[in-house]
Amino acid sequence: MFRKNGKKDPELFQNVSEGLRRLYRTKLFPLEDTYRFHDFHSPALEDADFDNKPMVLLVGQYSTGKTTFIRHLMEQDFPGMRIGPEPTTDSFIAVMHGEQEGVIPGNALVVDPKKPFRKLNAFGNAFLNRFMCAQMPNPVLESISIIDTPGILSGEKQRISRGYDFAAVLEWFAERVDRIILLFDAHKLDISDEFSEVIRALKNHEDKMRVVLNKADQISTQQLMRVYGALMWSLGKIINTPEVVRVYIGSFWAQPLLVPDNRKLFEAEEQDLFLDIQSLPRNAALRKLNDLIKRARLAKVQAYIISSLKKEMPSVFGKDSKKKELISNLGEIYLKIEKEHQISPGDFPNINKMQELLNGQDFSKFPALKPKLLEAVEDMLANDIARLMALVRQEEAAMPSQSVKGGAFEGTMSGPFGHGYGEGASEGIDELEWVVGRDKPTYDEIFYTLSPINGKVSGASAKKEMVKSKLPNTVLGKIWKLADVDKDGFLDDEEFALANHLIKVKLEGHELPAALPDHLVPPSKRGVVLERGVVLEAQ
Repeated sequence: MFRKNGKKDPELFQNVSEGLRRLYRTKLFPLEDTYRFHDFHSPALEDADFDNKPMVLLVGQYSTGKTTFIRHLMEQDFPGMRIGPEPTTDSFIAVMHGEQEGVIPGNALVVDPKKPFRKLNAFGNAFLNRFMCAQMPNPVLESISIIDTPGILSGEKQRISRGYDFAAVLEWFAERVDRIILLFDAHKLDISDEFSEVIRALKNHEDKMRVVLNKADQISTQQLMRVYGALMWSLGKIINTPEVVRVYIGSFWAQPLLVPDNRKLFEAEEQDLFLDIQSLPRNAALRKLNDLIKRARLAKVQAYIISSLKKEMPSVFGKDSKKKELISNLGEIYLKIEKEHQISPGDFPNINKMQELLNGQDFSKFPALKPKLLEAVEDMLANDIARLMALVRQEEAAMPSQSVKGGAFEGTMSGPFGHGYGEGASEGIDELEWVVGRDKPTYDEIFYTLSPINGKVSGASAKKEMVKSKLPNTVLGKIWKLADVDKDGFLDDEEFALANHLIKVKLEGHELPAALPDHLVPPSKRGVVLERGVVLEAQ
């Protein structure tokens, strides 16, 4: 539909997945198809790519605990699973939800239109014989799918004997997954040549990358510090970016810790990693939107490169020599396009890879620049994406509780083994006595030196004592609000003791609660409710 001024009406979308699918098919795909994007970069997207659940890709050298990590998350064995100190997982295994437990081989998997793997067909039989889908009914898999990968080996022999481009397969998965977890063993930190190559292949997806330093319970605290430092140094050299990748330290399996000294650290790290994985279903639409924007930017650059090469080609004689000259001078063509179209250098594909791919192409068959195709993509980026972004927020608001449930995620949700239970502000949560009462005699001594009037000290008097903690005023202000339970602007002996207890909680490195928990309410204030700022006795 067009308006009277000749402008097209904005696209209307029912949901984010349908909107992304339609934008890709009508605006981005024609540009990709014309300028051979699928030959150079990535196969065309299919409907299943827009509808599939969030996927987590596990990558690591052999015996770093990838398969055990999946088993730990699901608390259940999956079909085709093999665990051992030797290189056991020799296949790519997509662990997905299914009503019946079973295995689907790779060749059958790539012809299933409901699965997002059809384009893996291009990697041939050598790969497909090493690819399978393990389906099973598991609550974790209702929200996410997990991709287990073969252990990465050191040495040239293993790399050659694979029979398929391992790094290219991982790059294909990296484009489509929501999270990439690189696993390292705290015992053997050496990063082989193939692993370095794999990490570099994933370089454009640092935002999805997380690192797990596994089996950290098998070494002492001092050794762990050294291993962590060595890992960060090695990653910095390979990834070659100033930003540091998030590293989670722990022992991700359901066995007793060998060296329990760092138990609290491991629990906190596991909780952080679980929260990160649990957020994936909520952020899945945003991730797909982000990936489509990245793809559109690369497709635009591809169009400019291909049309520039076509423009430089002679019409009759000297085509081969000109082709060689253009490939060797590709860096200059990049610079020219960058200045002419104001494109960021970071949007250009790897020059060495591009030169290698261009060698097998016939430049005379390349199409010239078609402004209408580029205008459609520009319109998509400038207008349609903004509308989809608003729709993403609406969908997130409609499903605020969408997260991964079941398996290991349930074990730390609540009860005495929940993260932080009985610590900090939660201390004394299941005790009959008021936990602040333990130290109240000490706090009372300070309270009576402040010359209370009618059993209460003023804010000014309490402030003189509270600032001795050296905590910032913003924190002390929050403590005051929590401790002044009856909101009268004064503190009695119980409220003063509570304020000091909260100061102690903060000084010990714990967070303050947003609202005062029931177990911290002073005994004399229990049964008191606040209504419009007026204190009333509960009936």
